[in-house]
Amino acid sequence: MEASSMSLKMPFIVCLIIFPIVIMVTLMYQNASFGLFEGFSKGMAYKNVTTSDIGLGQNVTYDNFGEKKESDANLKSSKNISPTNSTNVSTSTPPKETIEDKEKLLDGLLVSGFDESSCISRSQSHLYHKSSPHKPSPYLISKIRKYEELHRRCGPNTIAYNEDMKIIANSNNATNVGTTTCKYVIWVPANGLGNQIISMVSTFLYAILTDRIMLVKFGKDKDGLFCEPFLNSSWLLPKDSPFWNVENVPTYQSMLEKEWSNSSNEDIPSSMFVDLRYSPNFEERFFHCDDSQYFLSEIPLLFFESGQYFVPSFFMTPIFNKELNKMFPEITPVFHHLGRYLFHPSNEAWGHITRFYQQHFEKANERIGLQIRVFDPNSTPHEIVMEQLLNCTLENKILPNVFSMKNSSLSSSDKKGTIKKVVLVASLYPQYGEALKTMYINKSTIKGEVIEIFQPSGEEQQKFNDNKHNMKAWVDMYLLSLTDVLVTTYQSTFGYVAKALGNTRPWILYHPITHNNNKEICDREFNLEPCYHYPPYHYCDVDGKVIENFAPSFPYVRHCKDYPYGIKLTNGSI
Repeated sequence: MEASSMSLKMPFIVCLIIFPIVIMVTLMYQNASFGLFEGFSKGMAYKNVTTSDIGLGQNVTYDNFGEKKESDANLKSSKNISPTNSTNVSTSTPPKETIEDKEKLLDGLLVSGFDESSCISRSQSHLYHKSSPHKPSPYLISKIRKYEELHRRCGPNTIAYNEDMKIIANSNNATNVGTTTCKYVIWVPANGLGNQIISMVSTFLYAILTDRIMLVKFGKDKDGLFCEPFLNSSWLLPKDSPFWNVENVPTYQSMLEKEWSNSSNEDIPSSMFVDLRYSPNFEERFFHCDDSQYFLSEIPLLFFESGQYFVPSFFMTPIFNKELNKMFPEITPVFHHLGRYLFHPSNEAWGHITRFYQQHFEKANERIGLQIRVFDPNSTPHEIVMEQLLNCTLENKILPNVFSMKNSSLSSSDKKGTIKKVVLVASLYPQYGEALKTMYINKSTIKGEVIEIFQPSGEEQQKFNDNKHNMKAWVDMYLLSLTDVLVTTYQSTFGYVAKALGNTRPWILYHPITHNNNKEICDREFNLEPCYHYPPYHYCDVDGKVIENFAPSFPYVRHCKDYPYGIKLTNGSI
């Protein structure tokens, strides 16, 4: 009886032991399937963006930090997981490391995985620039991640690149190159370094919009200036490329003159040179037209030469509008985002920048940048420019007034505990820095500030194809971007780069003689975007009417303050 009783009790006891375990395992499984997944999603993303419909045709999604995630058919129809609709995720403040990583990667613009020692500025620049209020959209980040993947697949020295270039080089027309894996756009330099930087940004955006690989033709003058922007790939056109010399490449203008719209595929070349330097060029009048873009899309290899910021022309091109609106819901920081993504000072340049910063900027209460460009010293004497500079900076309280020597017995070196303002002068002409030093040395300012003036370089004239000159220019540009208050010169691409990288709306020094009969000496810029100095007329209308004034015709452009003939992007509310 006792044995029989025990045999009946044993299964019951086992069930009592196993049942709670089964319940616990079930709960853990459910938590792993839902709660932990939500926790992972919160840590990685607040909003998912799909890119299956924008070119590659791959089922890939990207979060708002741009990290790629494998897409699952069962998840495609589910809700995006965010702090607002998640019930199982803690809403506590993310750990400090996560915030630092986000700042380091510029809110997702940059991707991790680089060897930090090979490009120190990429991981340190956020420590020197002020935090940007302009956040890249999740869609822009997804497009950049997609581009990086394409560049890794078809960049220099890959199997796809080698095969494609061989095919293009041995073909006379586009019909014979239908089997190329990728399409390419090669950037060709024009003008000075500032012009080249803004035109590279323009070319890069074109590459993103058209699924092309951007390669840059860098000569020795740009050796050691920039880090490579793309992970595990190069953007440099190899020096042994058969397309290093573009003299014999058919031009876009010649094709337009042949009325390419009536030509067969046999007449479309496998490579083409597009000159986008100035509006008088024939082809620039049609570049922003849909028909032109459809035609160019048939050509595997394009060459772009331009010293202009031709990004506004994309916003005038109807076939690009949808993508651009998703990429840039805020229009005005286009260059700000793409410039910070592309251009990282090399270790040599970063050494110059950080040494100056630590020696002069680090302990300053305010950093002031003055960028002074004199386009024609013969017609614009330095005395007039200096007078204009002082009138602008003193009137707008950028620089402080000083007491005369008669009324001041206290020198700057005697002051202690006062506000320290450091002024960086960037100009080809050293006399501006010297004049400001003379103005403040051994003189007291009205409010007792200590003013220090520094001008790192002053080479008297602009030098082209000169590596040392470009290094100095790049360092000056970047240092200006680290200032709190900025004054730039009208039409200067040097100033455009500095203001956009640093997220600073500068005061613009107008032409001291011609602008508004000299009534206005300077004015505050209204956004970060560079000016497109020489936009084309609008020749796209089928009725043949030419729209000469772009600004009223398109919602996202208006005339520039510093060059009224030019246009620039705006959000439309200004």
